[in-house]
Amino acid sequence: MVIIMFKSGFISIIGTPNVGKSTLLNAILGEKIAAVSPKPQTTRTQITGVVTEEDAQLIFVDTPGIHTPKNKLGRFMENEWEQSSGEADVALYMLDASSCNIEKERAILERLNCPNIFLIINKVDKVEKPKILPIIANFSAIKEFKEIIPISALNKDGLDVLISSIKKYIPEGPKFFPDDTLTDQPERQICSELIREKLMRLLSDELPYGTAVVIEKMSFDEEKELTSITATIYCERDSHKAMIIGKGGLMLKKIGTSARSDLQRFVQTKVFLQLWVKVKENWRNSDMLLKNFGYRQDN
Repeated sequence: MVIIMFKSGFISIIGTPNVGKSTLLNAILGEKIAAVSPKPQTTRTQITGVVTEEDAQLIFVDTPGIHTPKNKLGRFMENEWEQSSGEADVALYMLDASSCNIEKERAILERLNCPNIFLIINKVDKVEKPKILPIIANFSAIKEFKEIIPISALNKDGLDVLISSIKKYIPEGPKFFPDDTLTDQPERQICSELIREKLMRLLSDELPYGTAVVIEKMSFDEEKELTSITATIYCERDSHKAMIIGKGGLMLKKIGTSARSDLQRFVQTKVFLQLWVKVKENWRNSDMLLKNFGYRQDN
């Protein structure tokens, strides 16, 4: 009789903005739970995804992109990745193979505190293979990595190797979540992130960083098989509100139409979505508003 020892552990996904952390999490789960956009700082909070296999349960934590904080929201985001890495069994430090600043990455890696650190070189499909070797050499001189794995999160290349490698370093332990758990995040939080992603994609470069999305109401009508969602988009200026709404309400309609498609895939029903826009000046520096908008202020 063969006894299979079950393993379970926490894996933190860490890196600078726009290296593909959320894309990796979504690819591993096979489901979109983390917002993804070409703009940096799309993820603001820790997003947890759960993968349960016959011999292991892997709990992945996607963290905000590491950047220099400019306000209380930025400091909250910084605390999120530091806390996650310190508590993880494995830390996946992600690089963009097509664009990485070794000195900037060095300063971050020196702060990274985890017993098992992997170097994950993402977007290898965008560079020629010979260019990957110098990246490995340069970063191996900075820190000792347990594993160095090239991947393309977008194309799902290298993910089997990544999962197998992670299992070597997580401890024996029980399941923390039922087998069918995809994420421990509240449904409303995932919905708000999917809406905010559309702001990141559709609005100008600076505007999305001053926006937050709060789900005010969410209900399901069994007879109609319809989920009704009312969400408020908060911004910091009247001029920003006008840009979000757009001429004749066209931009807000575009945001809603785009978000509804992802929301319907997530809740697996038809969705009736109402969006409102309100101004809360300087909310990113307000402890009360940050807490109200779902950004914890533990420290």
